[in-house]
Amino acid sequence: VKRRGGGGKKGVKHAPSSSGLSAAGDYSGSSWEAVFIQALTMTFLAEWGDRSQIATIALAAAKDPLGVTIGGCIGHSICTGMAVVGGRMLASRISEKTVAFYGGLIFLAFGIHSVFFEE
Repeated sequence: VKRRGGGGKKGVKHAPSSSGLSAAGDYSGSSWEAVFIQALTMTFLAEWGDRSQIATIALAAAKDPLGVTIGGCIGHSICTGMAVVGGRMLASRISEKTVAFYGGLIFLAFGIHSVFFEE
C-alpha cells in the first residue's frame, strides 16, 4: 500500500556501488524496461555507421538478405553477451577508472598503429 505525504525517507541518497560503476552498473532500483531502453539506444547509436554495418550492407547486397539478417543478429547477440558477462566480471575486480584508462590507451595504440602501418 502506497502512502501519500509524510512518513517516508525523503532526500535519502544511496552510496555509490563499491565496484566504481555507480551510475552505469547499479540498476537495483531501476526497472528492466529502463535498462532495456538504455542498452538499446546505446547499442544502436554506437553501431550506426560503423565498419560492421557497412560490411553487413555489402554482404546483404551480394547474398541472401534473410540469411545475412539472421546471421548478423545471432553474431551480434553472441558478441554482446560475451561483453556483458566480461563486463560484469571486470566490474567486480577493477574500477571503472582503470578500465577507462587502459581502454583509452589501447584505443590510442590502435590509432597510432593505423597511421604508421596501414597501406
